[in-house]
Amino acid sequence: MNEAAILLVDDEQAILQLLETVLRKEGFRSVDKAGTAEAALAACRSKAYDLIVLDVMLPDMSGVEACSMIRRLSEAPILFLSARATDLDKLTGFAVGGDDYVTKPFNPLEVVARIRSLLRRTLRVGAAAGATGLPVHDFGRFQVYEASAELWVEGVQVACPSLVFQLLLFLCRHPNRIFTKSELYERVWGESSICDDNTVMVHIRKIRERIEADPGQPEYLLNVRGLGYKLAGRRAVP
Repeated sequence: MNEAAILLVDDEQAILQLLETVLRKEGFRSVDKAGTAEAALAACRSKAYDLIVLDVMLPDMSGVEACSMIRRLSEAPILFLSARATDLDKLTGFAVGGDDYVTKPFNPLEVVARIRSLLRRTLRVGAAAGATGLPVHDFGRFQVYEASAELWVEGVQVACPSLVFQLLLFLCRHPNRIFTKSELYERVWGESSICDDNTVMVHIRKIRERIEADPGQPEYLLNVRGLGYKLAGRRAVP
């Protein structure tokens, strides 16, 4: 994990220096910095990053806009930093491709802990891609391949960020079983003490956008009123 390439994006040099110092003390060896969105985009074009820490307020464009553009270049987990803490701000960040959200002022050790958590989840997906003998979860319209960590919908491979894929894979492994948002958060995010309903709901929506013919009228990923969510139907292929 400490070999992971991390990009820090913030226009406050003091924050960049603080995070770089703490990350290096925690053993991370590859830490790059950028003070603008354009510099971050240039960095992503020239290097493959394993994780990006992105400030929401940048001088040349918002971090939300930058995130949408970064997502065209990289599927690396994105951790937002922001002085804004409203549910709408968080939902917006998740909607454009963010994976986690920390508000300023923050404890740098908390940021490091969240970075490690995101990287662990990404590594689990990578490990699945290198495994053999894992099943294909075939739902007719779409298939989830554990061995290659791929989602195919109607014969076309669909890009799927790591956390979206992990949530979908978890549901595929437990078809027709109802899970509350808290249970999903604990089982996929692994942080039951700080469950965030908005995070789960945004990722549910991202899955529906990929697997459903009409995300507004889902046929597979269903909301069971008052109970939670379930993924309906499955044909497992070894």
